[in-house]
Amino acid sequence: MKKLLIIFGLAALSMGTFAQTEENYIVRCIAFYNLENLFDTIHDEGKNDFEYLPDGGNHWTSLKYENKLHKMAYAISQFGLDKSPLGAVCIGVAEVENIGCLQDLVKQPEIADRNYQPILLEGPDRRGVDVGFLYNPSYFTPVGKPIGYELKAHYADGGVVKSRLQLLVSGYLKDDKGIVRDKIHIIVNHWPSRYGGEESSRATRDTAAMLCKHIADSLYMKDPGAKIIIMGDLNDDPYNHSCADVLGARKERDAVEPQGFFNTMWKTLDRGIGSLAYNGSWDLFDQIIISGPLTHAERSKDKWSYWQAEIFNKPFLTVQEGKDKGTPLRTHKGGVWQNGYSDHYPTMIYLVKQK
Repeated sequence: MKKLLIIFGLAALSMGTFAQTEENYIVRCIAFYNLENLFDTIHDEGKNDFEYLPDGGNHWTSLKYENKLHKMAYAISQFGLDKSPLGAVCIGVAEVENIGCLQDLVKQPEIADRNYQPILLEGPDRRGVDVGFLYNPSYFTPVGKPIGYELKAHYADGGVVKSRLQLLVSGYLKDDKGIVRDKIHIIVNHWPSRYGGEESSRATRDTAAMLCKHIADSLYMKDPGAKIIIMGDLNDDPYNHSCADVLGARKERDAVEPQGFFNTMWKTLDRGIGSLAYNGSWDLFDQIIISGPLTHAERSKDKWSYWQAEIFNKPFLTVQEGKDKGTPLRTHKGGVWQNGYSDHYPTMIYLVKQK
């Protein structure tokens, strides 16, 4: 594990020789963000959301909820602007209570002009949080219905794992003229936590990786050239068994087989840069993994290809002083209101095509 570093600004892993200022290319940003407990203030029947009620442990009032929405919307509004004026056109999210929270989020003035459309399917998570998806309809057109895959797994003591669905959204990524281009499949994940310890809970994430690989392999069966993006809070690092062995996501781009997977974040962690900090060390749980056909796609006028990956660790998302200096500025810590954003940094990749 890498020792905690104080890192500000953008941490980009550049792949290839594409120039940011090249006028002959179009850039698209696709992101993932764990929103850290985006709950509304109303109890949902069957959900353990009591901590996030006005009389709950976090005293979750309408004022705090509205502030949280503004914080999340502002962060999202900044994604990818250094490389594309459109910002992020597709965003996977985690730790959201219900579709209403996403509907409230996309209405915030910071991002209202993007007209993001929200998708969320309710899963069996014990706390009632789910993964979701936002897309800008001017640049991404979904096809078919989103599909939620339920994880069937057990803990070491035999207890049933009630985790988030794995959400599959397929669609076409469009260019600046609104012309339909490549079909892209995005699988949004939030794998089981390390509750009880990394080793004792490892099998649950291995099973989650098996499910994710099954989804991807099913897409490959229909289309051997499927361009797949696996994103999410995997609660494991790129080198852990679930990612490196079960899913088979490689560190080196050249080692990726035609229907294999490339972990766009692994080398970033090797440099000591993570997406969340714990006990003085960085982890990179918020991963984006891409399929072989997207990894190896050549740049052309008709196809999108992978350019680079980034951890969005801007100063405004970061604690600036004290013992937590240099780590994500979160909403709550130990039950104390921090007036921050999330305990995770967003992650993103950039796809490019010739004009």
